[in-house]
Amino acid sequence: MTDTPSILKAEGLSKRYEDGVLALDRLDLGVRPGEIYCLLGANGAGKTTTINLFLGFIPPTSGTCLINGIDITKDPLEAKKHVSFVSENVMLYGNFTARQNLDFFARLGGKTVLTKADYYQAMRRVSLQEKAFDQRVKNFSKGMRQKLGIAIAIVKDAPAVLLDEPTSGLDPKAAAEFLETMAEMRTEGKAVLMSTHDIFRAKEIGDRVGIMREGRLVMERTREELRHEDLNRIYIDYMESEGRAAA
Repeated sequence: MTDTPSILKAEGLSKRYEDGVLALDRLDLGVRPGEIYCLLGANGAGKTTTINLFLGFIPPTSGTCLINGIDITKDPLEAKKHVSFVSENVMLYGNFTARQNLDFFARLGGKTVLTKADYYQAMRRVSLQEKAFDQRVKNFSKGMRQKLGIAIAIVKDAPAVLLDEPTSGLDPKAAAEFLETMAEMRTEGKAVLMSTHDIFRAKEIGDRVGIMREGRLVMERTREELRHEDLNRIYIDYMESEGRAAA
């Protein structure tokens, strides 16, 4: 797999905001097909900025950001065809049913031949209760909305998947089911980049794990390298070294 080109690739990617804050500092990162990459870091470390740059929500100050070989800044519409996104707070249409939301976002992503059965299958994959399939989303809990967001990513069937704190609001059972869905995405050859605070699940599901601090990727380890390591201890050590440096 090491010789396989990355579907998600950042090269020297930096972002400095108008107030002078350097949110991302020369990030080099790649995620290949069939790989789950977990980004850990404190709030403000640069995780969400990285995802926003891949999505074209904000422009980079320097460097390049590629999705399936397409530069997001040069051809954003084409690049976005190759990526699905699930945010911490999934934005849905409250007066639409779950199935209608799936249909709307699928068509928005160019999927115009999907059937009612296809939508039901996607919702079953994320363990959304069947009685909710044709209920209006405005009455959904946060966990139910999160599951539906993941179902939307499934029906888009893009080669790259970006996840920003996707287990937020999920109970332990739903979070475990989500990990099963991610494992299926890996088997299907998706390139998955997930930002998370969940160290335990990052070690459990990640093929590679990176730690970000002050906009820099300060550590990157493979699943094999972490097999006999205490990732929680490693993370704390990096955060404590940040504190000592600030002092």
